[in-house]
Amino acid sequence: MQEKFMRQALKLAKEAAAVNEVPVGCVIVQDGKIIGEGRNRREEKGSALSHAETEAILQANAARKSWRLDGCELYVTLEPCPMCAGAILNARIQRVWYGARDRAFGACGGVMNLFMEDFPNPPAIVGGILEEECQAVLSEFFSSLRGRAEKNRRQRRI
Repeated sequence: MQEKFMRQALKLAKEAAAVNEVPVGCVIVQDGKIIGEGRNRREEKGSALSHAETEAILQANAARKSWRLDGCELYVTLEPCPMCAGAILNARIQRVWYGARDRAFGACGGVMNLFMEDFPNPPAIVGGILEEECQAVLSEFFSSLRGRAEKNRRQRRI
C-alpha cells in the first residue's frame, strides 16, 4: 500500500521536474483514499512556501473542510524540511512516509528531527519508501541543472 501512494508522489515529483521545479511530490491519504496532492511550485508561484507538502496540506484541508488532518497519512518523495515538518505538526497528520533522506534541510533525521521534540501529536515517521527511485529523480534533475549551467558558462566564454 505504501508503494502505491509513494508512486503517485513520484509521478507528481516528475511533473515538477518537467517544469524546472525541484522534483518533490506529496500525497495525503485518509482511509486509503488520496485527499490531497502537491508538488513543488516555488518557481511557478514565486513563493518559498509552495513546497509539495504545503500544497498537499492545503488541498486536503479543503477536502475535509478543516485545518485538522488527524487520521491522515502523508507520503512525500523527499524528507520534509523544518517548515513542512511544522505544517505537518500543526495539521496533526498521523504518519509521514518519505522516500529520500535530505541531508541539507531534512527535519525528520537528515539534519534534525522536529518530531522527536516535545510537541503535542507528533506523527510516526517511516523513511526509505522507494528511496532509490526518489533519489534518482532528484539526482537526475540536479545533474541536468548542473549540465545546463556548465553549457551556459561555455557559451558565455565564446
